[in-house]
Amino acid sequence: MMETLSHLSLGFGVALTLKNIALCFAGCLVGTLIGVLPGVGPIATISILLPITFGLDPTGALIMLAGIYYGAQYGGSTTAILVNIPGEATSVVTTLDGHQMAKQGRAGVALGTAAIGSFFAGCVATVIIAALGAPLTKMALLFGPAEYFSLMVMGLCFAVVLARGSILKAFCMIMLGLLFSTVGTDLETGQERLTFGVASLSDGIDFSVLAMGVFGFAEVLRNLESPEARDVVKGKIGRLLPGWDDIKQSIAPVLRGTAIGGILGILPGNGAVLGPFASYTMEKKIAKDPSRFGKGAIEGVAGPESANNAGAQTAFIPLLTLGIPPNAVMALMVGAMTIH
Repeated sequence: MMETLSHLSLGFGVALTLKNIALCFAGCLVGTLIGVLPGVGPIATISILLPITFGLDPTGALIMLAGIYYGAQYGGSTTAILVNIPGEATSVVTTLDGHQMAKQGRAGVALGTAAIGSFFAGCVATVIIAALGAPLTKMALLFGPAEYFSLMVMGLCFAVVLARGSILKAFCMIMLGLLFSTVGTDLETGQERLTFGVASLSDGIDFSVLAMGVFGFAEVLRNLESPEARDVVKGKIGRLLPGWDDIKQSIAPVLRGTAIGGILGILPGNGAVLGPFASYTMEKKIAKDPSRFGKGAIEGVAGPESANNAGAQTAFIPLLTLGIPPNAVMALMVGAMTIH
């Protein structure tokens, strides 16, 4: 315990200098602004801004890059709530209830809840990194092919649970998604599959771009059909601080989302993306009235937003302890560390 406190005090001593705080603020601001832009994401942002950090010391550079990553996690929820277009892959679930809250005139409450949940989850996950990094790394190493296969199957089951209406249609969409996932270069043989000679498809179909197209295109067509039926952007955002009733409804989902996202975030792959889906599914399953979900339930915003930020934090555990990047952003962090 004393050793953990000593490490934390050392870390805060380095991070809480005026220069590093300014770099963190700049990174979070840029990340939030980029997270609002659908389809861009932290990967492209970090790749573009990496040369800017060449003149910085290694600690300051990593603080700025990490700030971009964290900021993008929250920024994606803004467009998801206001215009039903997820800015990030981890914000897809937020559209289900966040946009419904906006249509009910509670956009500010949804944004405030997402911010509070993200802040709490990020703080808790930081302590988890310091205190439980080594034990959680050992748990991540226990995952083999069978466990990862089971995890993916669980994710597909979540998709069925999240679907509203016909289960057959949901199953057909899952099969279509699996078909899309086969597009690109085969990892074993290096052969291109279903690219039809299009070079831009050799890396596969990016999930965030696909989600942006599915949600955004549908929203554009809906507005063209009945433009007077929805005016969320021009309407009042409302108060940003949630009321006491909203806070009471959000406390438990935030805690559960933080735990789920923190655990799934350490798994190599896209555990941080799976976290919000798992959180939303759990909240819907244990709710007294599951029919509220998809119609503006605040739990459907608080839980997933906490999960994606906790997952973004704990993704650093396998990187910092084993040198294994669990996702593409962490791979860029390895590149940044190598350069510096």
